[in-house]
Order: sequence, then C-alpha cells, then structure tokens
Amino acid sequence: MEVAKLMVLIAVVMAAAMPRPSQAQNSPKDYVDLHNAARAAVGVGPVTWDSSVQAFAENYARQRIGDCRLIHSTNRNNLGENIFWGSGSSWTAADAVRWWVGEKNYYNYATNSCSQGKVCGHYTQVVWRASTRIGCARVVCNNNLGVFITCNYKPAGNIIGQRPY
Repeated sequence: MEVAKLMVLIAVVMAAAMPRPSQAQNSPKDYVDLHNAARAAVGVGPVTWDSSVQAFAENYARQRIGDCRLIHSTNRNNLGENIFWGSGSSWTAADAVRWWVGEKNYYNYATNSCSQGKVCGHYTQVVWRASTRIGCARVVCNNNLGVFITCNYKPAGNIIGQRPY
C-alpha cells in the first residue's frame, strides 16, 4: 500500500513539474522568433519585445476574455495590431503567427495588394520593415469560448501607399 501511495505522489509531482503548453509555447521569445523568421524570409530586420506594447496587448486581451470576439482595439496610439481566435483552449503563439504569415500566399509585392477576395494585411503587418517592436498576449476565454491572441506593433504598419519591405 505504501508503494502505491509513493507512486501516486511521484506521478503528481512529475505532472506538476511539466511545463503546460499554454505557458511554455507562448513566451515573448516564441512570438519574437516566429515574427523574425517571417521577416528574415523577405530580408527585413528583426523585431524586439517591448514591455509597454505588451502591456497594451495584455490589457486588450483581458477585455476580450468574456466574449473572445475578433474585434480590434481602439485608441492604439500608433500601434499596429493582429488578432486571432481559435476554438478550444490549446492554440499557441505559433498557431496565431503561422495563420497571419500564411496570408503571404495572397500578397502580391509587385502590385502591393492582396489577391481578390483575400486578406493579407496580417502578413504585411508581421513583415512591415518599420515596425520594430512587438508585444503580444494570449487569453483562454470564459465559458469555453476559445483562445484570443493579439500582437501589437510599434510603430504601426500597413500604411496606405507604402510597401511593407
């Protein structure tokens, strides 16, 4: 009987010590590395993490925790913004950034436009040369409404008439 209790105790300690995906895969480094990989692919310099931009993102993500709606924030103080929603609770930084970068398929550099009927502004914000600082946040929304992820960019990109790179 003592051996069984000891085995249960060991299992509980091991489970508690294992990193949870919601924390281990959503660090500032995860967001920065994923952005910088997409930026390097088109010859754009890296972004760095900015704690003041992160604070803005966290504040806004907390506002969405009750409804998880894909609504952009207002009064962004010259910050660009990408938002993401996924059902369930396991979506990560990598999922959001890959989704945004996946819009690359719809971006035409020669015409600086998106394919007809497609969205590519999330991608262009990720690779916007002048946007050099980012801050992101992730929340699991109440009542199993999903995951909301937001990244903000300083200064904002997607300036009409300009190319991202």
